[in-house]
Amino acid sequence: MADLQKIADSVIGGKAADVKSLVTAAISEGVPVENILKKGLIAGMDVVGTKFRANEFYVPEVLIAARAMHAGMDILQPLLTKAGIKPLGKVAVGTVKGDLHDIGKNLVLMMAEGAGFEVHDIGVDQSLEKFMAAADKCHPDIIGMSALLTTTMTYMKTVIDGFQAAGRGDIKMAIGGAPISQTFADEIGADGYGANASAAVDLFLRLAAERNRNGDVQNPVLAGSAVSGED
Repeated sequence: MADLQKIADSVIGGKAADVKSLVTAAISEGVPVENILKKGLIAGMDVVGTKFRANEFYVPEVLIAARAMHAGMDILQPLLTKAGIKPLGKVAVGTVKGDLHDIGKNLVLMMAEGAGFEVHDIGVDQSLEKFMAAADKCHPDIIGMSALLTTTMTYMKTVIDGFQAAGRGDIKMAIGGAPISQTFADEIGADGYGANASAAVDLFLRLAAERNRNGDVQNPVLAGSAVSGED
């Protein structure tokens, strides 16, 4: 009989091959794909997020766990789509213009997917026009912006102001990175700030819940975990 806890434990341990074989076995035994996702992969990433916040796991361990989770997601994704199971929401994340740092961005993307979001990597050194183009293409509920430098963090306001001027204030704006603070987020009109990779996903969960209450997100059915973003 399929052991969903073992899938979760394998995600926590970063054992990608085990996750792949266990997920495959669970599917062959007829376990509902939503159960495999929520009680196996997401449950595992939830523990990873908890350990990350408690400084029991660090970035290398989180990245290894996220890659193990991806091994299972690669198998589940077509089945989730076929079953009509919707993500919590869509998140697009990019590093702002003039900044080439991507470790934090990549960590946030992995953890957000592990929490049940559909994620889109916009890339690094992204201008307002590129953020706009990405929004037109993937229609995100939330845009996450990252910056590691004090010289580039001010560009976040350019992006937020540009979306507001274009009448696209319905898209939630989340920011993060080493020089960012809640005070700065408030000053530039961001919808929230994530102090680290774990906090960013917590923020995404809150923003998605707010949009759902307002009727902006249709039928998000997955229960999320928590982990957030730094660059």
